[in-house]
Amino acid sequence: MKINELPDREPVIVDAVRTPVGRRNGALKDWHASDLLARVLNALLGRTGVPAAVVDDVVAGCAAQVGEQAGNVARTSLLMAGFPVTVPGTTVQRACGSSQQAVHFADNLIRSGVCDVVIACGVEHMSGTQGGNDDTRYGRRYPESLVEKFSMPSMGEAAERIAERWSLDRAYLDELSMRSHQRAAAAQDAGRFAGHLLPLELADSNLFQADEGVRRNSSLEKLATLQTSFRENGRITAGNASQVSDGAAGLLLMTAAKAREHGLRPRARLHAQHVVGVDPEIMLTGPIPATREILRRSGLKMADIDLFEINEAFASVLGAWVKELQPDMDKVNVNGGSIAMGHPLGSTGARLMTIMLDELERRGGRYGLQSMCCGGGLGTATIVERIE
Repeated sequence: MKINELPDREPVIVDAVRTPVGRRNGALKDWHASDLLARVLNALLGRTGVPAAVVDDVVAGCAAQVGEQAGNVARTSLLMAGFPVTVPGTTVQRACGSSQQAVHFADNLIRSGVCDVVIACGVEHMSGTQGGNDDTRYGRRYPESLVEKFSMPSMGEAAERIAERWSLDRAYLDELSMRSHQRAAAAQDAGRFAGHLLPLELADSNLFQADEGVRRNSSLEKLATLQTSFRENGRITAGNASQVSDGAAGLLLMTAAKAREHGLRPRARLHAQHVVGVDPEIMLTGPIPATREILRRSGLKMADIDLFEINEAFASVLGAWVKELQPDMDKVNVNGGSIAMGHPLGSTGARLMTIMLDELERRGGRYGLQSMCCGGGLGTATIVERIE
């Protein structure tokens, strides 16, 4: 879409920023989730010059809303960031797709006329909360009657079931892992993340300014030596699955009229959004029907999409999507993915969109399609359109 074609009420993305992703118990282990997200909120305002008082709402994605991430982390983060107490915030739980859903909700709030300026963001500090949703001190996670009906497998077991159903062998999954690390390393070396990456000063005064999980010395030979994680003779290992990580990311959305008022150039708009449910027995297949349906609803075809970001929760999730959709792999996860960079659950959707937006601009592309699998059997999809 051309910038002069934007209606006044059209929701647009004016900026996007993210922290580097830290390994579990790595550089960000001593941070608090609210502090991480507060840095992102302040960065969005600092980079754009938008006063905090004009933000109508903050919508944050967070998957494990326990411990330090309980109590509406969106609200605690904006207060830590020094926003006026009059600015509200709400926290969204759509499992791994939480911050992608936050972007959807932000767009919807603006499109409906309820808000003019919304920050969509997400955070996950897995060093402090990993496993929190499975804490049995607060009762069983699922009632027995639901487990009897759907079994409600772990995500690792679901990833094994996908590998089995789509006949994805261990060697192929390891190849997808290597591809992720190689592409992420190449993107780092080329400085492709520099424009949106927010360096963080650590307690020792060093700057943390690169995704910590990228393994430059990995090889297919090393990956082949790893033991499987969920089945004794399975195919999923720590090497071909996403990494447990810490991080935050966010996007600033507003009406086109507000962007003009604040002297900001709109970068992109949401061309389409969609969420699907899938069989919980296999759980992580959501990107397949979500991609098909969002293309159908938008009137676009696979060939119309310039970039795909398919979250690498497990290599088998990406592998099954590739087998079903038959994409041009030169358009898929071109800067690596969560296998290399890590997957701080509630922030990953916003991170993927941030990376995709920069890459669309770098290539002069028009459409980017992002899709994620989500625990419980969900699939999120968004088509972003760059504004010229």
